[in-house]
Amino acid sequence: MIKTDTQLQTDVIAELQWDPQINSSQIGVQVNDGVVTLSGVVTDAPQKWSAERAALRVEGVQALAVDLTVIVPDAEQRSDSDISHAAVSALQLMGTLKGHTIKVMVENGWITLAGDVEWDFQRKAASNVLRHLSGVTGISNAINLRSKPISHAVQQEVQAALKRRAIRDIDSITVSIDGPDVILGGSVHSWSEQALARHAAAGMPGVRNVIDNIRIVI
Repeated sequence: MIKTDTQLQTDVIAELQWDPQINSSQIGVQVNDGVVTLSGVVTDAPQKWSAERAALRVEGVQALAVDLTVIVPDAEQRSDSDISHAAVSALQLMGTLKGHTIKVMVENGWITLAGDVEWDFQRKAASNVLRHLSGVTGISNAINLRSKPISHAVQQEVQAALKRRAIRDIDSITVSIDGPDVILGGSVHSWSEQALARHAAAGMPGVRNVIDNIRIVI
């Protein structure tokens, strides 16, 4: 059954209210043809990311637009210098980034990361470890993956990884290789299945980028 925009709005609001990590009182929800827009104010970056994930958990959401502003309370604000030092220390403690130099720039609480790594999971891990630092208003991840040719055997490996996961629409997902990029196509019935497919592809060695062209069909 296809949900109306009103039903979808009600479900997203309920999901935001259900999540204990989110103060939903200042978050507005608008829906137009299955596209959900979140707007308003949150007090820290983790709440913003939690709100995004909560909305995407709702069945029927076709796409998500986020217009949430992070306004850190005065008592929790930190200088850009303090945030920068905390971010560098956190990255240095990560075993997955040993031997890599990640550059950190902070402006008005917003962290920008730069550098080079071999794996996509390393790039994502760098962002994830900084998300819960006090005073952070957002993160831009400009870390590059060191490009190297990947074998077309990776195509079979990605397909095998997809089959190991609970994706009911596995036969409708296509996998192709373009240099160091993996291109996913086809359709699935939920955002969670799309995320599983994207994660499986990103975990292959040598993959620089996952181009996700999968459509969600309700």
